Order: sequence, then structure tokens, then C-alpha cells
Amino acid sequence: MTRDKRIFRTFAAIMQKIVTNINNKMKKTIMTLAIASATMMPFTACQQQGQRENPLLAESELPFGAPDFSKIKTSDYLPAFEAAIAETRENIQKIVENEDSATFENTIVAYEDSGRQLDRVSHVFFALVEADKTDELSEIEKKVQPQLTELENDISFNKPLFERIKQVYDNEHESLQGEDKKLLEETYKEFVRKGALLPDDKMARMKEINLRISDLQQQWGDSLQAATNDALVWVDKEEDLAGLSEADIAQCKKDAESRGGKAPYAIVIVNTTQQPILASLDNRELRKRVYEASIHRADGTNKHNTFAIVTEIAKLRAEQAELMGYPNYAAYSLENTMAKTSDNVYAFLKNLIKAYRPKADAETKAIDAFAHDTSLTSNPLPPTSQLEPYDRFYYSAKMKKQQLNISEDEVKPYFTVDSVLQNGVFYAANRVYGLTFKERTDIPIYHPDMRVFEVIDKDGNSLALFYGDYYRRATKRGGAWMDNFIEQSHHWNLKPVVYNVCNNAKAPEGQPSLMTWDEVTTLFHEFGHALHSMLSNVNYNKLAGTNVARDFVEMPSQFNESFATIPEVFDHYARHYKTGEAMPVELKQRMLESINFQSAYALGENLAATCLDLAWHMLPAKDIPTAEQAQQFETEALRQIGLLDVQIPPRYSTSYFNHVWGSGYAAGYYSYLWTEVLAVNIADVFAKRGALKPETGQDFRDKILSRGNTGDLMQMFTDFTGMAQPDVSSLLKARGL
Repeated sequence: MTRDKRIFRTFAAIMQKIVTNINNKMKKTIMTLAIASATMMPFTACQQQGQRENPLLAESELPFGAPDFSKIKTSDYLPAFEAAIAETRENIQKIVENEDSATFENTIVAYEDSGRQLDRVSHVFFALVEADKTDELSEIEKKVQPQLTELENDISFNKPLFERIKQVYDNEHESLQGEDKKLLEETYKEFVRKGALLPDDKMARMKEINLRISDLQQQWGDSLQAATNDALVWVDKEEDLAGLSEADIAQCKKDAESRGGKAPYAIVIVNTTQQPILASLDNRELRKRVYEASIHRADGTNKHNTFAIVTEIAKLRAEQAELMGYPNYAAYSLENTMAKTSDNVYAFLKNLIKAYRPKADAETKAIDAFAHDTSLTSNPLPPTSQLEPYDRFYYSAKMKKQQLNISEDEVKPYFTVDSVLQNGVFYAANRVYGLTFKERTDIPIYHPDMRVFEVIDKDGNSLALFYGDYYRRATKRGGAWMDNFIEQSHHWNLKPVVYNVCNNAKAPEGQPSLMTWDEVTTLFHEFGHALHSMLSNVNYNKLAGTNVARDFVEMPSQFNESFATIPEVFDHYARHYKTGEAMPVELKQRMLESINFQSAYALGENLAATCLDLAWHMLPAKDIPTAEQAQQFETEALRQIGLLDVQIPPRYSTSYFNHVWGSGYAAGYYSYLWTEVLAVNIADVFAKRGALKPETGQDFRDKILSRGNTGDLMQMFTDFTGMAQPDVSSLLKARGL
């Protein structure tokens, strides 16, 4: 089951994210950097704008150093970035100009410390850009990101700086131990992978590519959000919404009012290809409109077309890889993961496709037969009409109701956001890890819908702050994710300040905000990421929490989904919003049995998206399609791998695949399936030892969740499970295949 995640790193990794996520600026030479740092008076936390101190440049007085949104103004961000960038430049220059021989402390630790203020400002700003992006923030982003990219280039290709890092690596690598050794390894590897060993001509070209990619990704983020917002489907008559519950109709009315009121009702398009609302809409023509609005949101059939951005990013990434000596971007990217090579990834995927294909064909055949059978459904397809992808969810839901006597509307009254969060997600964390959660209404927030909780460890000590931002709005990008305002670090004496963001529909005033089962598991999933960060117990920020390989980072989150179905946890949160009574045993049994109904679809859409990602990033630069060829390339790529299926389209198509073009999952979307294997293996261990036993939770916390990226990730998995290698077959069993 896939989820959107956006996990920012600390300074070095934030800067790496910036390379792939921000705007354009003319590059500067190292001499320019030295002159600028020598002549520029850096801002300090004590400088004021007029009579007012910039709250982003001062240590917060709130618990945990949390950002004080009651004081932060939009106008604070640009000067705060400029000050933090200047300070970072000065700190880097101090390392370079240090006349003492390079050591771990005066070079590696100093580099770790060099961008701490920039780290703080960036985490706050980009959190809002993702979750509450106003026009003002968008304009600031356009000004800030070129400066950040320029800074990243100046640091990554600073030869004197790298010479000192290499000197430490050559002289101290063997003598250092534990986290010190790991920090040195990660720092050295980071510079090498960015091109620090390239000759001057290739280094200059790499800088140009970094700048251009950052510009394109700024364009991508703006374009996709606008395209998805504009894909809204307006509905004139309530009767056209037949099949929806009263609560869903009320939501459509609320969405129409909040989006301009061009019609009485509106259907908001979510980030994935298929739209959950299609499972309930009786009106086939409206189903078609919704589906086509989704798949055509950004492919040029309207005013939005992202293909030019996509193809240029793909070509530049391929060129980056070639400059670094790799045949394609996938080879370059995968070297730094658990999978290591594209051959390993494809071997993994092809085994899944082989098992999946006959199951998918059988599911489609069964749904098609059901949809045309007048004795089985009250709203059958005409005999001459083919089953279309916008019919799939609708007839699958009816088939499930007919065969298993269960429907989404029957169970949704038992899933409210507040109960799932506090009586489910928090309850499981309490039972397994001993954590308790105290709501803090005194902590300022950036949007009224947010909630803040102090996380208290089993020894009674405060462990972290946790923010939840669960409801959708036009200023929030699609999907769900976890990130940090502050990451844990003993070196910096910081405790984690973590947040989850989702896009659940917020019910009209006076009505409960009900959830689908998929949304329930999403809440558990994102909190798994939060736990990975909150339970981090490491020295250096760079190694903390979720700063691990892409094909490991999704494991704690996917594993945490398993608690949603554990009987004690389920019974604690699945309570009717009116009566507070637990879901009846018989209904619960039917619902849990239905989870894997038609499960080949979910695997198929994920496999298709995964293979699209790899297809784009396996190409050398000379073979990247043009914008006009992009759609045909997608079709052919799916055909060649055996996943071209009109009934099971990719979860994300090329023109709106944000994971790949706007986030950090390029050549890495496979990681959702890869880590699902790890997660299922770990869940099996929990089940054998006692899923809610504190001893099991403590062992998992000690061996994996608390360790961040301080050791070998496969060894961590082995240490906890006792397994030398993951058992891939467990994924198919868990999905009912």
C-alpha cells in the first residue's frame, strides 16, 4: 500500500534535497565565495528589522524549541534565509581557512554544525510550502531557492573544503568508531556522489545541471498543484451524486463553496490516478468525467502540461549520471540503497509481476462478468458496453457488497479522525513503546486545523512534540507525509519536533469527519514515520531518525500499519461516532475479511508506477523522449514489462508522478514494495513474540527505530528478525495473493 511521503533531512541532506528541488541562479567560483564571506557582514539572531527581532533567527523559547508561529510573519522568511545563508558561508569559510591540520572535530563536526541556523529556517519554511502554500510563500520560494542552490553548489564543489574532508577520511577512518566513523563515511560519500572528484569541466557542467533541475522542479511543484486544483469536477444537480452518502454529498457541497461556487457541488481530485469516490457514484457519465479529470490533469489536453518539465528533468538526471561515470540515473541512484542495482530491483519486481498477472486477469474477468449480469447488480452495464477503468471501483464495491455483505458506508461511521488518532494510533504506541500523548493547546500552530501533542516516554520524561495536520485544503499539496521541524541530536541537545500531514475531507460544521479504511491505514502509516523520528537516539543530526536509505525508510511506516488490524487496537478505536459503541463482532469480521478483496488491483497499480519510474531513469540522456513522445513512451514501457492494462492503470502517471519528478523517489518508487517485504517480516516477528508486548516493542526500538542511520541497515533488520535475508513470498501472502 503506497503513501506519499516528504522527509526532509538536516542541513547536508536538506541541501541535497535543494539540489533536486529548487530554483536557478548563476554559479559563483570559490574565489567569489571567499570574497563574499570576507566582506559580507553576517546577520545574527540579535539583529532586528526595525524594532523587531526576526523570530526565525532567534532560539525559540517554546518547549523543545518549537517554531513560534504566533510571532513568525511571512515577511520574516526571506531575510531569515539571507541571514542563515550568510552565516553558513562564513562557517564553511572558517573550516577552509583553518590553518590546523584537518581533524574529525575541526572539519567533519564543524561541517555538521555549519548550517544549523539554515536548517531551522528551512524546516519551517518548507513545511508551510508543502502544507499551506499561499501566493506570498510561493513568491518567496522563487527568490530563496536559487540562493540555496547556489550555496549548495558552492559547498559541494569547494575543493579546499573537500580536500580537508578527504584528509580526515584518509587519516582517521580506521581509527574512528561508532557514530563518528559513520558520520565521516556519510559526509565523504555525500561529497563524492555530488561530484567532488570530477575534473573542472565536468564539475562546471554539474553545477549548471543542478541549477536547471532546481528551476524545473520549482516549475513542477507550481504546475502540478495548479493542475490538480483545476481538475475539480463541478456538479449542478444533487441527483447526479446518487450513490453517495449524505455525508459525502455534504462534503461535495462544502468543497464547491470553498472553491468558488461555480456549481452547487464539486468533486475534488486527489493525487492518485483512481479516485475513491468512483466506488459510489451511480452516474456513469459523471464517473467518466471524474476519471478523465484525474488522468488528464497535466497532460496537455487542457491548459496544464508537465511533459516538457518531465522530459528535461529526466534528460538532465541522465546526464548527471553519465558525468559521474554511470550508464543511467537508476544505476547512480540505486548504488546508495539496499537494492544496490537495477538488476536486483527488476528481479524483485518480475517475481511479483509473474505471481500477480494471473490473479489480476481473473479479477478483471470476474468484475466484468458481474457488471454485465442483471441478476447480480441493480445498475448493470449495457450488454454492448465494455467495462472501463472508471467502472472498476464502482462494480468492485458492489461485488464486494454482494459477495461479502460489506460496504464502505457501513463501516465509515466507526472511523472518525479523532478516535483513530487517539484511540488507535496513540493507543498502539502506548501499548508497544510505553508512550503517552498530552495535547498542548498552548503551542502556536500555522493553521487552525492543526493539533499538537507532547510525547512522554515510559520513564515520564518528555520525548518529543508531535503535530497533526489532517484535513485537505487548496493550499496543501496532495497525499500524506511526515517531516520534522526539528530533528533529534544529542550533539546539538535537540529533541524531535515532528509532524504528520494528510488530506482527509473535513466534514461540514456539526458533522463527524469520517474516514475510509485506506485513510485509517494512512494515519497509522505516517505515524510510523513519526515514531522513527521521535524514538531516534543518536548523536548527530545527519544520522538521526528517517535519514536512512529510501528503500529502508518506508519500513517502519508500513510496519506500523499492521497495528490497525490487531484486535485489541481495532476494538479500541473503531467506535460509532454517535453511540461510542465498538464495531459489532460480526461486522468487524466481515470488514477485516474484505481488506484483501480484489487485492491484485492495488499491487498492479503500484507495480505499474514503479516500472514507469525505472523506465524513465534507465535511459541514457540521448534516448530520453521529447515532450511530445512522453505519453507514447509511457504506453510502450508498460507494454514491454507486461503491465499495460486499461483496467489497472499506474497509481501515478508520468505527468502527475510527484514522487519521481518533485520529490526524492527518482528510480526509488520500488521502495514501497521492497520495504513492504521487510515490514511484513517484522510484523510476523511481532506476532510470534506478542504484537503488543512492551518487550517486543523495546527490542524493535533498540535495534531499529532508535538507531537512525548509525549502522548497516540490513544488519539492523537481521539483528531484530534473525533473518539473513527478507522473505519476499511473505508480501504476496499478506496481500492475499
